Order: sequence, then structure tokens, then C-alpha cells
Amino acid sequence: MTDTEDTLDALLADQAGMVARRQLTALGIDADTVRNNVAARRWVARTPRVVSTVTGTLDDEQRRWLAVLHAGPRSMIGGLSAAALHGLSGWDRDRVTVWVDAPLAFEPVDGVDFFRTRRPFDLLRHPRKGLPVARVEPAALLHSAYDAPMRPACALLAATVQQRLTTAERLVEWIDQLRPLRRAKPFKRLLSEVAGGAHSGAELDVAVMCRRAGLVPPARQRSRTDSSGRRRWTDCEWDLPGGGVLLLEIDGSFHMEVRQWAEDKKRGRRLASPGLTVVGCTAYEVRHEDAELAADLRALGVPTLPARAEPGRGSGRGSGRGSGRGPGRAPEDAA
Repeated sequence: MTDTEDTLDALLADQAGMVARRQLTALGIDADTVRNNVAARRWVARTPRVVSTVTGTLDDEQRRWLAVLHAGPRSMIGGLSAAALHGLSGWDRDRVTVWVDAPLAFEPVDGVDFFRTRRPFDLLRHPRKGLPVARVEPAALLHSAYDAPMRPACALLAATVQQRLTTAERLVEWIDQLRPLRRAKPFKRLLSEVAGGAHSGAELDVAVMCRRAGLVPPARQRSRTDSSGRRRWTDCEWDLPGGGVLLLEIDGSFHMEVRQWAEDKKRGRRLASPGLTVVGCTAYEVRHEDAELAADLRALGVPTLPARAEPGRGSGRGSGRGSGRGPGRAPEDAA
């Protein structure tokens, strides 16, 4: 066996039986030799740029190698495809995502999505040997920022932390490294909730929502003892005009994890009583679907704030003369 054959065999072993024509040329294997091997059915031309010594159906690893070899030496697996290689489960896709750092001056490939990124390419790539793959943090963040609706985007970031592929702190650091990044501010708030460090932020947002919707603000962090005798601190409560109490429990994205979700159900069930109704919402709803949430709370009996008196009516205070304000000074300007 010649040195060229040894080198080719090693390359094919490393690349799951896939090889780019540029790599063959670098080894001194010309186009005629490739054509003869394809004609003899020893090799298969998978794309204009890639051939394989695998003659049957390609498996997932071979499809990934096909995708990056077709795109060229400055390419890597990105997005959900990269996250899956780092161990993310529950987000499987049939298509392969590839990032390149140059214009897409090559032919499309069935089952592969190519994207050009202008981010620092070497920063994005994981230092692992073998198949070029993006680090899990930029893979998840860039997909969430640009390729997913807001709710799945939040769920994906939460899943990468819940499945221990990274930490919320690392993701926040990467948000800064990837500036400018779409949705950076809501992502940071989400990750603070995932880390368990700012749950009260969503509760404060409920107060803002109530003010906008004209609802009485809730009492927060009331102490209660549940049916099992355990002391609990509740998120938001309203004393209803007709008697009884409405309790709203706010779940951050970290509550999407199955075990936490089950614990939340037990908590709500054990807090409920004939005079206490327990309902839930997500932090996402408080911030992005607040009008719908406010309407639901109003329907459940949350009282509304008294209507404000119109300026110039009522007791006559601030009506102009004798009010102690300078001539021509509008009431809203006095502080």
C-alpha cells in the first residue's frame, strides 16, 4: 500500500467514509481516478464537491460530514445540530445546520441548511478534534435569537441549562460576547430566572401589568402553610370582593423541567382550599401576553382600581387660581 493510500484510508476513517474532492486533489488523486471509482461503484458522488466510499444510505454522522465537507474548510455544524452533538435531547431535527464564514458560493444540498455568520469564526468553534462543531452556547443563542419564535427560544435556552450542557452564567457571558444579539435583554432576564436569582422580577412585572390594566395590585410573598404542614411563600395574592382569595403562582422557564413541573403541581394542590383558588402562569406570559393574563384575572374576580377623577373636576384643587402655583403653570408640571 502506498503512502497516498495510507493517508486516504486514515482520512476516510476520520471522516466516516466521506471525502471532499479538494482533499483528494491535495493527495494527488485526480478527477479521472475519482470518475473511474464512481463508475465502478466503489465510490459514490454525493454532491459536486463530495464523494464517499460508503455506497448505501448515509447515517447521521455521514450526513454531517457531507454537509461540512461540501461547504468547505471554513465551516462547522451549528444551531440545533451542534446542540444535539453536545447532548441536547428533545430538540431533534432531520435537517443539518451548517455555518460558514464566507458567501454561500456553492450548490445547495438536500437536507442541509447553510448560513453565513460574520461572528468571529474561531471563537464560535469548539476546540474538539474531528467534525467541526460550534460551542453549545453560541449554537443555542444564535438559533434562539434568529431562527425561533420567542417562546421556543426561551425554552431552548432553559433546556441547555436544565440538561447541564452549560450554565445560565456562561450563557449570559456569551450574550455579551455575541453583541449585538437580538433579544439579548429578555434572554438575560430569562437566564436570571433559570438560575433562580431573580424570581421576584416576574412578580414585580405583575404589578406593572396590573397598573396598565387598571387592576388592584396583589399582595406578594404571603406566608402560608400547605395541607402537608409545610410553610410556603406565595407569589401573588388578591383578596376577592365576594370573599375568598385568588393565588397566582408564576413559573419561570426553569419550571419546564419535568420534575420541577411535577413539584409545582403538588405545591398548588396542597395550597388550595375551599377559600383559596390557585392558578398559574409563566413569566413569559407576564411579560409578553400581559393583556390576556390581565383579562383572565379580571374574569376570576380580581378587583379593578377606582377610576381617576378627570383634571379640573371634583374638589377644585389644582384648578388654577389660589392653588399656590405660578400663573400658567400646568398641574402636571408641579412636583
